[in-house]
Amino acid sequence: MITTVWNRVRRFGRAEDGAAVVEFAITFPAMLMLLLSSVELGMVSLQHAMLERAMDQTVRDIRLSTGAAPQHDEIKDLLCERAGFIDSCRENMLLEMVQVNPREWGEGISDTPTCTDKSEEVAPKVHFKNDALENDLMILRACAKIDPIFPTTGLGKNIKKDGAGQFSLVAISAFVQEPR
Repeated sequence: MITTVWNRVRRFGRAEDGAAVVEFAITFPAMLMLLLSSVELGMVSLQHAMLERAMDQTVRDIRLSTGAAPQHDEIKDLLCERAGFIDSCRENMLLEMVQVNPREWGEGISDTPTCTDKSEEVAPKVHFKNDALENDLMILRACAKIDPIFPTTGLGKNIKKDGAGQFSLVAISAFVQEPR
């Protein structure tokens, strides 16, 4: 009886049936996480590129339309219309525009962008100065909040998020207020 059991155990140990299943079980979760992170990174890159492009086009319009001082809501509408891939853009984007002294760059705008956060109470608009004089240096910064596609896996899990589970995309541009 013991010999029969021992023979079966030896035969089971030498069998190679199912070896591929073990390799698959070990590598599949890692490959799946890599795939999902790649999709997430691709979407983040696309959204950020579109936000940067919208910012460049909008600032170009502001620079070229001498004499006009576009208001906060007009600029936000242009950015959202041109960004394309940002869901609920009007609600999830916050704009800052400040005048900066070109000789003292550190003053005027903070190092960390101010963004919206759905988990907090609604805050009023931040600095938005659009009454600059001729030849004043202006900084326009847009911060858009984005929901991750896969919030519990790979990159979507490890990216820095706010209380509502969104992460920030920031675009910044500088321009000189043209003479009127």
